[in-house]
Amino acid sequence: MKSGFFSRAWQRMTSNAPNKALQMRRFDGARIDRLTSDWFATESSLNEELRADLNSLRKRGRQLVTNNDYARKFRGMVENNLIGPAGVRLQSKVEDTPGKPDSLASTAIEAAYEEWSQSCDVTGQLSLRDLCENIVGGLPSDGEFLVRMVRGADAKNRFNFALQVIDVDRIDTTYNGNYGGNTVIMGVEVDNYRRPLALHLFEAHPNDGARTGRRRVRVASTDLLHKFKIERAEQMRGIPWMAPGMLSLHHLGKFMLSALLAAEHGANHYGFFQQKEDEGTPPIGDVDGVGGDAINIVASQPGVYDTLPAGYSFQAHQSQYPNEVFGPFAKTMLQRIATGWRVAYHSLANDLEGVSFSSIRSGTLEERDRWMADQQWFIGAFMEPVFQAWLQMALMSSSITMLNGSALPASKIIKFSQHEWQPRRWEWVDPKNDMEAKILSVRAGLMAPQDSSAAMGYDFEDTLKAIKFAQEMAKTLGVNLNAYEGTPGATPTQPTPEKNK
Repeated sequence: MKSGFFSRAWQRMTSNAPNKALQMRRFDGARIDRLTSDWFATESSLNEELRADLNSLRKRGRQLVTNNDYARKFRGMVENNLIGPAGVRLQSKVEDTPGKPDSLASTAIEAAYEEWSQSCDVTGQLSLRDLCENIVGGLPSDGEFLVRMVRGADAKNRFNFALQVIDVDRIDTTYNGNYGGNTVIMGVEVDNYRRPLALHLFEAHPNDGARTGRRRVRVASTDLLHKFKIERAEQMRGIPWMAPGMLSLHHLGKFMLSALLAAEHGANHYGFFQQKEDEGTPPIGDVDGVGGDAINIVASQPGVYDTLPAGYSFQAHQSQYPNEVFGPFAKTMLQRIATGWRVAYHSLANDLEGVSFSSIRSGTLEERDRWMADQQWFIGAFMEPVFQAWLQMALMSSSITMLNGSALPASKIIKFSQHEWQPRRWEWVDPKNDMEAKILSVRAGLMAPQDSSAAMGYDFEDTLKAIKFAQEMAKTLGVNLNAYEGTPGATPTQPTPEKNK
């Protein structure tokens, strides 16, 4: 009886007692205590955060690119690795039937596209390669680009199609509300599904001297390419690529400038003049004690020693900064910034000291994967829609002609749309071993020769044509080209020994 009573009482006590284990947070990152009390976080949407900070991020990013060495280097890395010296090249793959290429049409399309690419800007000042380099070069500081597709007579070329690069400053970030039943978020008009319908742009740059304008115009999205990398759902504007390391780079720049000034001051400042405790000693500049204009001893020259006035001594001064920790500290900070920007430290800082072959190879290959992913994003965001729009206008304008002078018909635009893109590629870190690995892959049947050629940045068909041309030229001149007698993967034929008769 007693045992039952105490058992029930114990159960009531334990059931009412708080379970401290269950009340503990399961994630250390969410813990709130004295060590995390200054860790502030909000649940606001990305658009709300960008609405408050985007203009400041863009201004500061552009200032860094203009004045900071490492920010300028990062912009150059984006330009060189996404676009490169030859740009993103078109490879037309028109086929009459599956597996049967239409070489005449492909050649005509590539030739017309190359002609248009030489002066595709509506102002006539930029080639397509230069225009692409310009817009991707703004991604580190702006995070987005804006290009208008100009169709018809305003294009001022025989293809009736041109491009106009527009500064993203002209998108009114402060414009939020409703327009014609649609929602406007930071100047981007969207429908209920957040599909962009139009942009609300300033007629002129809001800070361009005499041309400054705050009047907005609505431009339909069908004529615009407003592109950025989407990092969160429902994102309406781009995030500057330098944003993660922007503050660190700013403070590092000030730190390095202070160290430079300290070193300069230490090299120029040799010491101080100290007056002895003699009341009769006049101050420097008044040797006679009558307020005369004696020459001050304030300058020094190499190999020249000045004579101090009576009653004065010289106290040497040696600057202790920058000291031995300056280099390691700056390197650590740059490594942090490079990590946030997803690039190799040795590339950003131009520092190959102490780098081994294996480590630089590993870092380079990882970084190239990042650049190739960005290349594919850029192709889908810009190159593809531009080509489709150009092809449509060029065919409608009868501007693509074959060697016989006949124009490609616009009715077969689907057939003529078949193509591939060849972005820039890089030289191997270890050319000999990497080339041997490619050859072995082809011989083993793990890779096609055209895939290996594409990985090197070449068009396999163009390569074969160039080899054939070289062979014919060598044959005409009586030169033997042994290099092209065999192909990777081919098994040399051994002569059959004659039987003894």
